[in-house]
Amino acid sequence: MTGKTYQAPRGTSDLLPPASERWARVEATTRTLFRLYGFQEIRTPIFEARELFDRGIGEMTDIVEKQMYVFQDRGGDWLALRPEGTASVLRAFVEHHLDQTMPPPYRYFYIGPMFRHERPQRGRYRQFHQIGVEALGESAPEVDAEVIALGWEFLRHVGARGIQVELNSIGCPTCRLPYQGALRAYWQAHADKLCPDCRRRMDRNPLRVLDCKNEACQAVLQGAPVIDDYWCNPCRTHFEAVRSALAALDVPYVRNARLVRGLDYYMRTAFEMTTEGLGAQNAVLGGGRYDGLLRALGGPDWPGIGFAIGMERLMDVLPETAEPVPALAVMFLPLTEAARGAALQGVQTVRRLGIPTWARMDVGSVKSGLRSAYRAGVRFVVIIGEDELRAGQWTLRDMSASRQETLSPKEAVEAIRRALGLDALET
Repeated sequence: MTGKTYQAPRGTSDLLPPASERWARVEATTRTLFRLYGFQEIRTPIFEARELFDRGIGEMTDIVEKQMYVFQDRGGDWLALRPEGTASVLRAFVEHHLDQTMPPPYRYFYIGPMFRHERPQRGRYRQFHQIGVEALGESAPEVDAEVIALGWEFLRHVGARGIQVELNSIGCPTCRLPYQGALRAYWQAHADKLCPDCRRRMDRNPLRVLDCKNEACQAVLQGAPVIDDYWCNPCRTHFEAVRSALAALDVPYVRNARLVRGLDYYMRTAFEMTTEGLGAQNAVLGGGRYDGLLRALGGPDWPGIGFAIGMERLMDVLPETAEPVPALAVMFLPLTEAARGAALQGVQTVRRLGIPTWARMDVGSVKSGLRSAYRAGVRFVVIIGEDELRAGQWTLRDMSASRQETLSPKEAVEAIRRALGLDALET
């Protein structure tokens, strides 16, 4: 009887080789570069108490209202798959009293899956992945600039093209209230031209209308009030200092006076980074300052700033790069049972040089083994049969040149090292 076949759930995708190797390289760059800026990796569960996101993100946001995956477990607790990383990191910070382990500042980064029930489209999935940073305990505007510089440097390091940094300040609760009032009045005067979602948002969360991508709404918001006219003096001073610090760090940016963030906890500095190759929805990184959020989640009243990068969107725009070493560089083909031990020893010797290697133990013949190696994209094949085993040698075949020679194991390893440009490695 034929069994039922299954597919990945809608809005999810499998990450298969060779794409998984490209993801691994980006993640390796993350860990190397972010640590240079003083950030340490933190990992949190993929589900949390629902209330954490209700309080942390905001009950009037689209994420909480429409997109969160919420479920009740067998004990009756209401849980949610995490839709973003900041609230989880701050929850862990408070729960484990990390503020008592060392003095501020505290800098963390994370890599992992997030979940939102959205309409799937290119670069937007129901299970998606983010790289993010959170810097806690630092209120200086220069820290904002340094976090922005980290995001910009990261995108450059992984090969993104046409990077543009967009910068704004959305003020603080003091100056945002009158700005929200002005926006609310403007939206009400133009309500007939707004989409249904914006008409629903305009009274409860008028800043969110500025983030609408609907063409009709875009036309309306061109005449909307701008935040500059409502900044209090501390917010204006902070923003100008951020701009000066970005200039000192040689980070180019453009001012976008209508840029907002989609979560309620943001204040003052807000930023996005866009790249070429994604069309209208071209943002791959977004973030901002969220002073007050840590206190709202039960922690100390310390400021914070961070950003998140959408991995799927980022991978869509990165150029294909050649591997310096193939995913599988060397395959050993022991042709007899007696040769398997020698093949295992050889595999270990080559692997210790940092060269991806394996042994095909069930090979039936040289011809079938070479066919497998060709399909796997192997660069070198090491054949060990009765003759090689008796002479203590390897037959080394260069698949790219269709050339082979019989060498001592030491000579064969040296030939592989030279061909792969790995002469500097130590044995």
